Parts: sequence; C-alpha cells; structure tokens
Amino acid sequence: MIAEKIEEFRQCLQEERFYDAHEALEEVWFPQRFEQSDEVKLLKGFINASVSLELIKKGRIPQSKKVWMNYLKYRQLLFKIDSPLLNNYYQLSRYLENIYLHKSPNTH
Repeated sequence: MIAEKIEEFRQCLQEERFYDAHEALEEVWFPQRFEQSDEVKLLKGFINASVSLELIKKGRIPQSKKVWMNYLKYRQLLFKIDSPLLNNYYQLSRYLENIYLHKSPNTH
C-alpha cells in the first residue's frame, strides 16, 4: 500500500495538487504516527514538503520556508533507514527538491 500511495503522492505533485499529495501520504503516515520508526518520520517529512509547496502556491512564503525546514530535518533520515522502498524515497526527495527550487521565489 505504501508504494501505491507514494506513486499517488508523486502524481499529485506532478499535477501541482500539493494538498492532495499531502492527503495521499497522510493515509499511510497517520495510523503509524506514534511509532518511533525513522521511515514513518521520513513520510512525515515528505508530507511537510508538500505542505510547504502548497503554501508557496498560496503566496505564504515565510510559512512555507518554516515547513520546508521541517522537511529538511526529516530528509536526513534517508541515510538511516533500511527499507525496500529506499530507492523510491531517494527519487521522491530529489523530485520534491526540484519542485521547490523552481517554485520558491528566493531560490531563483
């Protein structure tokens, strides 16, 4: 189920439906949110990234930066987890960061 939700998340990002991306991944994260798993925390980071992109879309740049910093905090967990989905997570991280680079007004 996680792989399918990651693909849905990515598709929503591609269509710039950042809120929907957040919702897609939250379906997986929410039931596990109290687990102390680095993989679950990484999912939370991806959710934060999509929220940050939605905030950029709404013109709320300072809030977006704050939420993006949360994503960056969780992103480093990529180097700590052992998951069959690790390659998916790496690709998703690169994809999110590319979108952020092109959407954030202070990265141009």
